[in-house]
Amino acid sequence: MEQVSSLKTGVKYKDTPIGKIPVDWEAVTLSQIAEINMGQSPPSKDCNEQGDGLPFYQGNAEFGSKYPSPQKWCKRPKKLADEGDILISVRAPVGEINIAPHKCCIGRGIAAVQAKDIHDKFLYQSMLLYRKNLKKMAQGSTFEAINRKELAELLTLLPPFPEQEKIADILTTVDGAIEKTAQVIEKTKELKKGLMQRLLTRGIGHNKFKKTEIGEIPEEWKVEKLKDIALRFYNGGTPDTSNENYWGGDIPWITGADIENQKVNRIRRNITHEEVENSATNIIPKRNLLVATRTGVGKLAIAPFDIAISQDITGIILDSQKALPGYIYCYLDHKADRLRSIIQGTSINGLLRGDLESFMLPLPLVNEQKKIADILTSIDDEVEKEMNHKEQLETLKKGLMQVLLTGKLRVAV
Repeated sequence: MEQVSSLKTGVKYKDTPIGKIPVDWEAVTLSQIAEINMGQSPPSKDCNEQGDGLPFYQGNAEFGSKYPSPQKWCKRPKKLADEGDILISVRAPVGEINIAPHKCCIGRGIAAVQAKDIHDKFLYQSMLLYRKNLKKMAQGSTFEAINRKELAELLTLLPPFPEQEKIADILTTVDGAIEKTAQVIEKTKELKKGLMQRLLTRGIGHNKFKKTEIGEIPEEWKVEKLKDIALRFYNGGTPDTSNENYWGGDIPWITGADIENQKVNRIRRNITHEEVENSATNIIPKRNLLVATRTGVGKLAIAPFDIAISQDITGIILDSQKALPGYIYCYLDHKADRLRSIIQGTSINGLLRGDLESFMLPLPLVNEQKKIADILTSIDDEVEKEMNHKEQLETLKKGLMQVLLTGKLRVAV
């Protein structure tokens, strides 16, 4: 990030239709600095999913973090975009932005913008900043979309070319750091998947295995139902929202929506002790299991502190002589799809208590459970550290875009 140290202030500004800008910058329309090519969808008979022809992009469904991923290919394209063109979704939802990684076919949901009298990477970063403007253009119509005329008249800022280049270099450097961090996160997650599969079926240091109703496991392990290793299952409930005396207390209360990435990531509401006495909610002690059994089946967490739960969640207090929350959490996380599959075909939107209690899982001795949980938790910690780093980089990028692309801070060239 050495480039950021070259920022300078104290520059004079002038008024333009899009606000004050540095005196040596210009406010121009997109059509003055770029060519705009609106997409046109080919007949469906000319498209395929087998990779025959050019990649075909028709909307934001294919858009990723920077480059789109094709879902279809086209042998007889109507409209083409060149490698490096900026691809903008112009039909609902409007404003998703990517870069064409290669020559491709574009449908009517996409416009391709090719830089002419502007640095291409500077234009890309500017378009990311103007996404909100594009979305505003599309509001109010019966179908969310923007046309070529509206896109052509989009106002953008044009610094001197050396400054465009320096700004683009700074922002691209941050993008690179974000992308590398995202790759580390994905690789670490893949590593965890492989370790989960091995550790939760083969254990640590075992040579003999046996076949069971849930697959092959070490000979020393048992297969147990969840109810046989639990001391108690707790239901949750929602306080009367019309009674102000029940809300705003010091007891955190969560629903299934508050569990994200298999953790309690936010506390939106707190309740009072009076509410606990007068409703169906229960307080689950710290370090015990929380399993979403209604909305969001498959979500789970370990309570980070004493916490009250809604009817979306079941709290499970395990028998510590038989099972550790960390190990059971890891196994249920590994088998979240199996939990979700239990509710398929039923008339209720959730996981029945009896089905949860009868859920079968392999059970090592407690000391091996701890070793397995510690290994997998250490990987979770690494993922969380990298995700926090990525979030910090994204915050930095947003801040830099706001000041560099508007001329509020200048770079030395």
